[in-house]
Amino acid sequence: MLDMSPVNVDGMWFQAVTMKLPKTNFMAVTNDIGYIMCGALDVGLLNEKLADRGIVAGRAVGVRTVDQLLEAPLESVTLAAESRGIYAGMTGREALLRMQE
Repeated sequence: MLDMSPVNVDGMWFQAVTMKLPKTNFMAVTNDIGYIMCGALDVGLLNEKLADRGIVAGRAVGVRTVDQLLEAPLESVTLAAESRGIYAGMTGREALLRMQE
């Protein structure tokens, strides 16, 4: 099952995507600038093979719901995210708020 729904984060709107897979869930919360995602995100790939794209993204592990993704500390972030002041250890919510123009 695939669910897409708007999510309000401290007055800012984002799009949440959840895909229920066998024995796991895939989740991301995004806007036009970047996204946070569950442990399926390969930050190394984005930093190494796709560096020229400047993808702003962060990864949280051990989350099972969008609410958990928002509150969990990010385990890793892309170099492009770091350039926006997003860093590992901050919550997904904090990272999303830094993805505003």
